[in-house]
Amino acid sequence: MKKYIAIAFLFAAPVIAQAQLGNVLNRAKSKVNQRVNNKIDKEIDNALDEAEGKGKSKPAANNSSDGASSSSKNETGYISSFDFRPGEKLLYTEDFSQDVVGELPLLWNTTGKGEVVTVNGQSGKWVKMYQNSFYLTGNKTAFGKDYTVEFDLILAYNYKSYTLPLVTFGMLSSNDLATTDNELMGNHSKFQSTEVLLRPGYKSTPSYATLKSMIERRDFYKSTDQELNGFDNNYNKVVHVAMQVQESRLRIWINSEKVFDIPKALPSEYVFNQLFFKIHNSGYKETEIGFYLGNLKVATGIPDTRHKLLEEGTFSTTGILFNVNEATLLPASYGVIREIAALLKANPSIRISITGHTDSDGADAANLTLSQKRAEAVKQVLSSEFGIDAARMQSDGKGESKPVADNKTKEGKAANRRVEFVKL
Repeated sequence: MKKYIAIAFLFAAPVIAQAQLGNVLNRAKSKVNQRVNNKIDKEIDNALDEAEGKGKSKPAANNSSDGASSSSKNETGYISSFDFRPGEKLLYTEDFSQDVVGELPLLWNTTGKGEVVTVNGQSGKWVKMYQNSFYLTGNKTAFGKDYTVEFDLILAYNYKSYTLPLVTFGMLSSNDLATTDNELMGNHSKFQSTEVLLRPGYKSTPSYATLKSMIERRDFYKSTDQELNGFDNNYNKVVHVAMQVQESRLRIWINSEKVFDIPKALPSEYVFNQLFFKIHNSGYKETEIGFYLGNLKVATGIPDTRHKLLEEGTFSTTGILFNVNEATLLPASYGVIREIAALLKANPSIRISITGHTDSDGADAANLTLSQKRAEAVKQVLSSEFGIDAARMQSDGKGESKPVADNKTKEGKAANRRVEFVKL
């Protein structure tokens, strides 16, 4: 520090009068001290943040054979705020594992083009969507009144100076038409629909989301614009979208943020039975931009965890998710795990076993080991992050030996990838 003071003095001497030299020296000393104090303050703040759990990054996740997204728990705050719980029974799921690369997924429909692809740095297959195109999924099953929807989205943007393209996702009712009927692509609100319009911003330009519902082409509900703070930090990463429907009520999360919770958002004259996606047009070339969709899941019913575990003695869920062929928990799992932890804290005398299960893909021995490691990972999180005494829990894995559904279908495989809790 004395070295810097001497240099400052040397440069100042030729142009400053002798009477001012003392003042320069004092100012230089003050500036050095200020920088030292700022550095010390920053280190103290970092230490306090770490102690309070604010500054430490959680392990990042990539992809899941269970159909979940990759995201850092610290970046997105899943542990503190993500309270989404997936439905109990799977109705429709898509991981595109059975689809041919380079072609639109089987049973889907579009106004433009789309193709199944692999994405650098991500496991599994994705659907690449294109600008100025509307997409209908291959679902054929009515959703009912209470259900959840999840999917992963990658917005691969090479930002220029002009506006990024808008993205729309939503649900519709096809009523007496087929769920992929051509008429629905040009008139998706023919019966009833609800949709979220994403307006991506960049840096100083905020991102916004707007929710709108329609019935027979007439407006039913429209929200105010909701700002998505820091949404541009998710470009070129996996974004997890979750929706929960309870009759007319609609909740929507984007990563950890609950963006909408509207009690009367949805019309109910018709039954929702289809998902749709739309990529709007822009001045960007296809080489400058990309849209990737993966890990679709629709599940019905809201699981009554308390009743099932405390009264029936067992609770099984497909909502605890892991990296592909790994025991690394994904952030989207924390809504379910938090609920289990709350139940155990409220009932301190209860002990449980945690059992992992896999589908039939891969070798039997590898699946057995994987299921055991996944159950142990859940136990560790409940203990280390939620404060549940490890002595109250035991873990085990059954691999693929106890299927609850047909492993020949994608829905069956998804149902078999589960974690089971049993009261001891």
